[in-house]
Amino acid sequence: MQAFRKRYFPALAEYIRSGSEASLFEATEIGKLLHGVHPEDIIAIHEESMQMLVANVESEEALQLYSRSFIFLIELMVAFRFRLLPEQTPEQRFSEMRDMLLSSHRSFRMVKNKYENVLQHMDSGIAILDGDGIVSFINVQMAKLLDIPRKTLIGCSLTDILWHNQLSKSTKRIILRLYKEMFLRRSRYLEFQDVNGRFLLVTVTYGDQLDGDYLFSVKDVTEYKQIEQSAYQNDKLAMLGKIAAAIAHEIRNPLTSIRGFIQLLKPHLAQLGKEEYSRIILTEIDRANDIIYEFLNSSKPSAPMKQKVLINSLLKEVILLSDSEALMKGCQIHLETYDEELAVSIDVKQVKQVILNIVRNAMDAIDDLGGERSGRIDIITRRDGNDAEITIRDNGKGMDVVTKSKLFDPFFTTKASGTGLGLSVSYRIIRNHGGKIRVSSNSGEGTEFNVYLPLAE
Repeated sequence: MQAFRKRYFPALAEYIRSGSEASLFEATEIGKLLHGVHPEDIIAIHEESMQMLVANVESEEALQLYSRSFIFLIELMVAFRFRLLPEQTPEQRFSEMRDMLLSSHRSFRMVKNKYENVLQHMDSGIAILDGDGIVSFINVQMAKLLDIPRKTLIGCSLTDILWHNQLSKSTKRIILRLYKEMFLRRSRYLEFQDVNGRFLLVTVTYGDQLDGDYLFSVKDVTEYKQIEQSAYQNDKLAMLGKIAAAIAHEIRNPLTSIRGFIQLLKPHLAQLGKEEYSRIILTEIDRANDIIYEFLNSSKPSAPMKQKVLINSLLKEVILLSDSEALMKGCQIHLETYDEELAVSIDVKQVKQVILNIVRNAMDAIDDLGGERSGRIDIITRRDGNDAEITIRDNGKGMDVVTKSKLFDPFFTTKASGTGLGLSVSYRIIRNHGGKIRVSSNSGEGTEFNVYLPLAE
């Protein structure tokens, strides 16, 4: 069997690669030489070989390789059955041929069922449509993505699926978009984001490669997108650092000179009754300096000067600082603790800035509702493994998927007077502390930030 296995794998691989008659002839030769081998052992070796051949290929390519491998297997099985036989009567030959046909049919069904089972449990959604647009195969993952029972989809056309009473409106829009892009424009790839915020990559293999069938593969690439966005975020922050280093000095020096001269002119403006002008100019210069300060911090916050503190004590200070503003905006702040002794090693000033940024954003989100409901901000602390978890949850207006995806981008803001640097700074500060910051939100349902900081040793 070991000798058969060594010869079978390269011959099968060559046929799948080239599809030539010469490589198919090798299957016939191997089949003629086999003696005392059970057909199920041949199928087992075939399955083992195919698993190695498709281990690192995409789902649609794997399906093509499986289809081609059946021809090689059938050729070998035929040669194996019809190798040199003793003289037999026509009745004996007919009886043996009938038995071989039944056995081959059972073997083929067994192989087909095994390969179909592999496709059923792949992490990609797979659907095969014939030339008339009728679904001939659909796996479990694709049925989950459509949120429709798999059995009700087999035999349906695209029109039947679109009119399916269990199909959501958002999924209908996606299918219509797929039809436009892939059937009318013949695009091979389409990437989109669904209503749940998942990034999905759709790949289609057209009929000329699958004997008139269409193979659709849908893969959830959210994790890869998050890695890509994280790298993109780091690139933007690095670029921001270079810009900040180049221009901050050149802007701050003239502003300092202008501020000094305005202060010297202040008595003369007072004599002219224009003292208000000097106040406005000085206020705007200070505002410009603040923006430059945030700009510099967003690109490269100073290294944290860490000290061991109880996280709940820090949060109580933040609530004292924010309480009066919260009352003016019609909301209340509640602190809930599950471990009073949670200690972290942090730069108090920097982390306080992060919490204040998030709390003020929560107050603004509640204020934007215009008194539609009573505002509430919950701050919850608990232990999460080796981290202290700080949850800041509000019942404000929430965010849509697009806003959430750009939340930590420098200069992105939804406020008329915002700089768009607060959360960008917060992201970098928490990362410099070896922590993580996450956000979940839906429009009209409020927002939840989760900040994770390593516990003090």
